[in-house]
Amino acid sequence: MVIFVTGGARSGKSDFGQGMAEKIEGERLFLATAQAFDEEMSLRIQKHREQRGSRWDTLEEPVYIGRALRSAAGLYDTVLVDCLTVWMSNLLLEYPDQDEKISEIVDDFFLNMKGFKGTIIVVSNEVGMGIVPDNKLARLYRDRLGFLNQRMARGADQVYVLFSGIPFKVK
Repeated sequence: MVIFVTGGARSGKSDFGQGMAEKIEGERLFLATAQAFDEEMSLRIQKHREQRGSRWDTLEEPVYIGRALRSAAGLYDTVLVDCLTVWMSNLLLEYPDQDEKISEIVDDFFLNMKGFKGTIIVVSNEVGMGIVPDNKLARLYRDRLGFLNQRMARGADQVYVLFSGIPFKVK
């Protein structure tokens, strides 16, 4: 089962995904894509870890989340991937001007997600509802994340979008 959760910033996506996952019996893995580049982000990451407590194992992987899913196979019943938004940013920073490499890493994620025996809940921001960004990198980011979200939604068994903390089932 693949569940995709999307919505705007601070719409409640992560809490909703975590709540869904905690209703599922078995071992849980939180697959985190965020990196602590500054003190504020370090504090956010620490707060999220504390909120999950001992109910979760955590694996931090900013780029190769397909590989991380492979390593989780057979060990976890549920994996929460939080989030594709940060992941795409990491990919663009790690592999600037390397579209083929980024596509290869994204394809590996989808391949390993499809083969996972259990439930995967994937969180991502919807960034395409605002103005067109004023610079090339921001437009590239918005476009790549938009296409990634579309692919995610097509392949998911269930899709939810959150508006102001209220989930709506789309699929």
